Amino acid sequence: MVVSPRLRRCCLPAVLALCALAYACDSAAPGSGAGPPVAAAVQDDLQDRLAGTWLRERTERGVRSRHLLILEPDGSFRETVRVTDAAGVASDFVHEGTWLYDGTNLKRKYTLMRGRPPSRLNLPFATFQVEFVSRNEFVGVDHIHGNRIRYTRVAPETEL
Repeated sequence: MVVSPRLRRCCLPAVLALCALAYACDSAAPGSGAGPPVAAAVQDDLQDRLAGTWLRERTERGVRSRHLLILEPDGSFRETVRVTDAAGVASDFVHEGTWLYDGTNLKRKYTLMRGRPPSRLNLPFATFQVEFVSRNEFVGVDHIHGNRIRYTRVAPETEL
């Protein structure tokens, strides 16, 4: 097929523009790992902001719980929980695993529960939508169970 020079001059820029648009759309497809550099930078900043030591406290029906959550920059976490009953008897639990921030949710996969590997049939996960109140405080929203939890940044040497 022979294309006239006039048609070639007219259509070539349009074809090139369509090719460029198709390439841009394909390279930013969900799951491709690519996307706007600004969005990736914001996500990295939030992930960096989450790394550290966080405390949440709760009292319900005379039972007090304190959760110390350490999110390491390498993607590992350690959660120490102290539960004190109405009589003042305290029990401590230690959980470990891996974490990641996907741009919206803080996701934790537990590899140790109370110091032991969990059942392979029931691997525990925790997923919370993160809403920063300030640089040192965030609210986690669990849309599945309807829970809202508030974490406050504390010094790394904090103990329960």
